[in-house]
This record gives sequence, C-alpha cells and structure tokens, in this order.
Amino acid sequence: MQDAQNVGFAHFLGQTDALGLALFVILVVMSIASWTVIVNKVRMLISQHRRADQFLSAFRASHDASSLEALIAQHEKTEPHARLAVAGLRAAEFAKSDRARALIEAESPSELVSRSLQQAIDEESARLEVGQTLLASVASSAPFVGLFGTVWGIYHALISIGASGESTLDQVAGPVGEALIMTALGLAVAIPAALAYNAFQRSARLQVARLERFAHDLFVFISTGVLPRI
Repeated sequence: MQDAQNVGFAHFLGQTDALGLALFVILVVMSIASWTVIVNKVRMLISQHRRADQFLSAFRASHDASSLEALIAQHEKTEPHARLAVAGLRAAEFAKSDRARALIEAESPSELVSRSLQQAIDEESARLEVGQTLLASVASSAPFVGLFGTVWGIYHALISIGASGESTLDQVAGPVGEALIMTALGLAVAIPAALAYNAFQRSARLQVARLERFAHDLFVFISTGVLPRI
C-alpha cells in the first residue's frame, strides 16, 4: 500500500511537472492580487464613508456661500461629494460667463449644470469600480485554472502509474486525490473574489445613489440659493 507520507499536496507539487507548478503559481498570484484589492477597497470604503458623513453634515450645516466654498475646497481632493459640488459650481459659474452664451443658446443654464453633475457622478462611479474587473476575472477564471491543474495532474499520475506497471487502488487513488486539491485551491481563490465583487458592486450602487441625492440638493442650491435641510 502507498505510504501515507507520500500522499498530499506537497508530494503532488514535488512530483508534478513545470506546467503543474506554473498553474499553482498562477493561482497563488491570483489569490494575492484579489486579497490585496479586497483589503485596500475595504479600507478605502470605510474611510470614504466616514469622510462622506462628515462632509455632508458640515455641508448642510453651512449658512452662507463663503463657508460652503471653504468646506468644498478643504475636501475636494479626498471626498467624492466635494468633487461633485466643484463640478456643479464651476458649471454654474461658466453658465454666467460670456463664453457660455453660444452654448446656452442650445441648452439652458440649468441643463448645463445638470449635465455637469451627471458627468461628475459618472466619473465617481468609475472610480468606485477600480479593482473590480480583477476580482471578476479571478472569480470566473480561478476554478478553471484549478480544474486544468487537476486534469493535468491526473493525466501525469496515470502516465506514471502506467509506466510503473502497477494499477492497484492505492496506486491510483493517491495521485488522483492529490490532483483534486488543485480544484479545491481554485475554488478557494475564486469564492472570496466572487463574494467581494458582489459586495463592492452593492456598495458602489449605494454610493452612486447617495451622490445622486446630493446632486439633487446641490442643483436646488445652485438654482435657488436655498440649501435643502434634509
């Protein structure tokens, strides 16, 4: 009977060829890359949510244009809502300029501001999706990489068994069981990436919805000079 010490993932890696090792390295790299994205995005989202709460509270507590401008300038580089406010206010200023007259003949100042706000929301939405393509790619491809490793490992094991002339159950089951670990490894890489991708997608949708609500309040403020107290 095959020695139990000669059965296991370490033994499989020791017996496999360059292709099997390459597939294992690919899965390891996928795992490291996806977990790096997951950790960084979780930290970013927590920090961003905290800054958004602080900015919106201060924004709605402001009583005049000068305090709003100071608040926006302070948070412009780090807060999506502040960047949205900058886009809206700049569009409003541009609508008052002489250069905007020809453009305003085609659309009203309010339409110019609304279009600028929507463009800013689209840009923030794109920022929120950074890294998610990698997670989607890992989630969809890692199981197949693991399956390929299993198929290749089984093929390699059967060739070795055939060359040795021994075909007892323990001679077959050990190498096949070792090769199946590659499928498990592929799933272990893919599942966290898939769960994180879905969670980040939901978080991005909620953040965009929050930006759209803020854009509505900002549009009212730019149009009427009155800040909604919601």
